[in-house]
Amino acid sequence: MRLFALLLGLLFSLTGVSAAVAQPVQAQPTGVVAFGPQRTERIEAELVPMSQWVAPGSTTVVAVRQKIAPGWHTYWRNPGDSGGATSLIWTLPAGVTADPILWPLPSRQRLMSLMNYGYSGAVLLPVPIHVPPTARPGEVLTLTTDVLFLVCSDQMCVPEPMTLSLALPVREGAAPLAKPWGEEIERLVETAPRPAGIEARVTRQGGQLILTATGGPLIGADIGQVYFYPFDGGRIDHAATQSGQRGPNGLTLTLTAGKDATQTALSGVLATDKGAWEVTAEPGAPLAGAQGGAALKPLDETTPTPARTGALVFLQTLGLALLGGLVLNLMPCVFPVLAMKAASLSAAAHDPARARRDGLAFTAGVLVSFLVLAGALLALRAAGQAIGWGFQLQSPGVVAALALVMLLVGLNLSGVFHVGAGLQNAGSGPLSRLPGAVGAFFTGVLAVVVAAPCTAPFMAAALGAALVLSWPMALAVFLVLGLGLALPYLAVSLSPGLLSRLPRPGVWMERLKGLLAFPMYGAALWLLWVFTRQGGVDALGLLLTAALLLALAAWLTGLAQAARQRDERSMLTTICAIVIGVLALGLAGVAAGAARDMDAAPQGDSGPLAAQPWSAAAVNAATASGRPVLVNLTADWCVTCKINERAALSSPRVAKAMREANAAYLVGDWTRRDDAITRELQAHGRSGVPLYLLYRPGRADPEILPQLLTEGVVVDALKD
Repeated sequence: MRLFALLLGLLFSLTGVSAAVAQPVQAQPTGVVAFGPQRTERIEAELVPMSQWVAPGSTTVVAVRQKIAPGWHTYWRNPGDSGGATSLIWTLPAGVTADPILWPLPSRQRLMSLMNYGYSGAVLLPVPIHVPPTARPGEVLTLTTDVLFLVCSDQMCVPEPMTLSLALPVREGAAPLAKPWGEEIERLVETAPRPAGIEARVTRQGGQLILTATGGPLIGADIGQVYFYPFDGGRIDHAATQSGQRGPNGLTLTLTAGKDATQTALSGVLATDKGAWEVTAEPGAPLAGAQGGAALKPLDETTPTPARTGALVFLQTLGLALLGGLVLNLMPCVFPVLAMKAASLSAAAHDPARARRDGLAFTAGVLVSFLVLAGALLALRAAGQAIGWGFQLQSPGVVAALALVMLLVGLNLSGVFHVGAGLQNAGSGPLSRLPGAVGAFFTGVLAVVVAAPCTAPFMAAALGAALVLSWPMALAVFLVLGLGLALPYLAVSLSPGLLSRLPRPGVWMERLKGLLAFPMYGAALWLLWVFTRQGGVDALGLLLTAALLLALAAWLTGLAQAARQRDERSMLTTICAIVIGVLALGLAGVAAGAARDMDAAPQGDSGPLAAQPWSAAAVNAATASGRPVLVNLTADWCVTCKINERAALSSPRVAKAMREANAAYLVGDWTRRDDAITRELQAHGRSGVPLYLLYRPGRADPEILPQLLTEGVVVDALKD
């Protein structure tokens, strides 16, 4: 999912790296000069000349030649909705100067709701070079430029810095074109957009910008296609359709205003099927002679890209989300809810109508919960927060509440009290069926609550995409993810054949119900441990007291329910249960407040490996000293993380391999909010933990290890 082009593009824009101006530096190049092509996995680049030599006092042209790998692209001077333009910083001999790039027309690269401008395949970026009259025939001018390409695919973006050099001999007389690129560079220079005496005006009409242009080469031109490429991002909506109309002396274009559109001048390239020219439209009334003729079509792309690329990427993202939701059913933190679902299905095995109702209600609970979480996630994203999947368990208050909910569910399964006992005895009809559907709905809610901290395989990439997609597409990803989680239960509930294979109801169901209480108690204990890591022992003591009071309230509730079934008075017992329950909830709130006020941040459990806190500086320091680095981004509430740490990262074989490789082990603890870790996850296309990275000296990009680790995977990676 060219998922992180937007993030990197914003970074380029903020740091000014995307400046598209070739800046001359009047100094002789120093150090090692790299002539010829320079290569990475994604791009090959070199400086190539238009002419075989240069004459004193002349202007020549050199070009940055790019050979971009299939599936990757670079950007025009205005990258569009994301990305960053290629930048050049020159080191030139004394008196030699370089002009800005003569940008060829870009192709339009659409990705769902985004539109970018850039290049793919083979590209030449011409740059005029001015040679001073003082240059002496016989000398050689060495031109060097530091180039920064942002090379992107539909999945990721990689900054590619290179230093390119070219030696140009100085001779008298006109120089012939150089082979093999001279003719192509000459053609690009001749056809490069330039000002051509065109007068233009821009008029704001609501959410539209009316661009009129007349004069110069537009007079009497039989133009049939047109497209406007703005020099500055944000002035127009790049992805919106542009409609045009031809007039006797020019043309009119209707553009959709962007978020930064104002009544100031609008500059860019007016590209037509008869030529392309630079124009600057001043604010003002539409020009006469620009309307009244035939409608204009959008200009054909110079380097067409598949129109369905964005749709295919989105469908791929939905597929990953569905697969991730299915795999989520197998994650350790979902096991307790799977047990509850199994008991519910068994009870409904010989009532297909009830089974279908429960299946649909469970699915509705899952989907509604995913929509609520997605809405919260997208609202925080819109507010500029650094967040990730599982963020709800970074709050001690949420952890405390979930622990008490798990305790109550366990007590209910153990028969201490009953949910909806009165309604179940209220007779036949819709009222008697209400508890089953409501129970199934909230089982779906509970499944999402406990499943969210587990980022299953295939799910991380889908969530990473959702965090940068437009909100309707992001919501679709979350809904499909929820559908994957609910699909097995829904399929069984809708299939009478599968239901008939389930065992018949009996006494065993009550015993199974009691047995299933213990996974709930285990989940509550795990959440208490997470709470301890977040808030310390004092806050844990308060929460345990709240849990004891809540259990007492549940027991009193059960006594009151039993008394009502015997037609005995239960008012006093009910009042005591309510008062004690309120006290329990209040004490739980105090415990959560104490945990939030705790200054000490938790530290990840690194097992037998000697761990140091993760930071980007620590990674750079270790690799600079020649050491490989294993990074573990984890959280105490991530059960998958803890299983990996026990099963793989705590083994003697891994410890021995780490010592033999002289590797550093860095742990990033995401148990509580840490924006630096969130940004690191997003930089690698993830929105949740676990994430395991292996950095090697001399390599900029780390190797991403699988989310489900074995000691063999880690040992083999360290040996490579």
